[in-house]
This record gives sequence, C-alpha cells and structure tokens, in this order.
Amino acid sequence: MAATINQVFALFRLNYHNQYYAAYPDDTQLKQVKKLWLDALSDFDPELILRGAKSALEKSEYLPTLNRMLDACRAQAADAGLPPAHDAFVEACSARTPRSAQAWSHPAVYLAGRDTDWFFLSNNPESVTWPVFRDHYAGYVGRALRGEQFEVPRPAAIPAEASAERMSKEAKLSALKQLREDTGL
Repeated sequence: MAATINQVFALFRLNYHNQYYAAYPDDTQLKQVKKLWLDALSDFDPELILRGAKSALEKSEYLPTLNRMLDACRAQAADAGLPPAHDAFVEACSARTPRSAQAWSHPAVYLAGRDTDWFFLSNNPESVTWPVFRDHYAGYVGRALRGEQFEVPRPAAIPAEASAERMSKEAKLSALKQLREDTGL
C-alpha cells in the first residue's frame, strides 16, 4: 500500500510540479503527509486509489487535498457499483443464512464474506475479522475494476422430504429415533 501512495505522489509531483514543491517543501513534511494519506486511504484497494488519483488529476488544475482524493476514490468505487469497504464488511456480518439467498449490494461483498469465512465473521470481534475481510474485499474490488464479473451462487434447493416444516409429527419422531440409533445416543 505504501508503494501505491508513493505512486500517487509521483503523479502529483509530475503534474503539479510547482504546487507540489510549495505544498511539500521538505522530506520530513512529505513523509508525514504520506503517512496521513496511507492511514486515510487504507480501506481502498490500491488500484482504486490509483484510479482515484488519475481522476483527480483530470478534474482539477490544483493539487488534490486528502478530502478530494477520498471523494475521488469513493466515486470510482460507486461507479463500479461497489460499496465502501467498511459498509461491505457490515453488510457481510449482518447477512442471514442462507447467505447466497440475500440481496447483496454487489457480489464482491458476498464473495469476500465467503472467503473470510462466515463462521469466523460471526464469532470473532471486528478487530480480528475486519483486516481479513478488508484484504479479501480489496482483491475482489481490484478484479471488478479490471472488468471481471462476479455472481453469487444460487442457494441449494432443500428437497421436500428433508424439509422439517413439511414433515408430519410422526415422520419427525421417526427421523429423530433413526438419528439416535445411527449415532448411538
């Protein structure tokens, strides 16, 4: 990610030469600004950040601020139909089973949740699950921005005879008795 921020600042230096050196006159200040940008943009995929920087370059005669850069990155994600990373995380954590039957804002959210592992998401604190989800989601965001299409798999149909709701009380008791015999309980 630091390499991406360095690329962004190299683009800025080339395009806004005088403004760039006026804004960042010394290396110490430049390092502090890059660290600030790195922290603020850490939720975005590196490819999304680069696209946001190029968009900001095309739309402004002036050196972009961090706020303008954040807006440009959000706009790039929104144009691709992708929610912000943390919104996607909340959506994945809130999904009920069967998860593939949910109305997802984008298939990348479902796929990142699946790859992170639904049980892991449900049974660990955000401080543990968020970085793992964020990395998976960033991978899908990058692929989506390169034009790859994703689909959420269709939920598996439950056979009528396996549906507990459709079984009579006697059939349920019989199935329970058989299960006890099979497991030795």
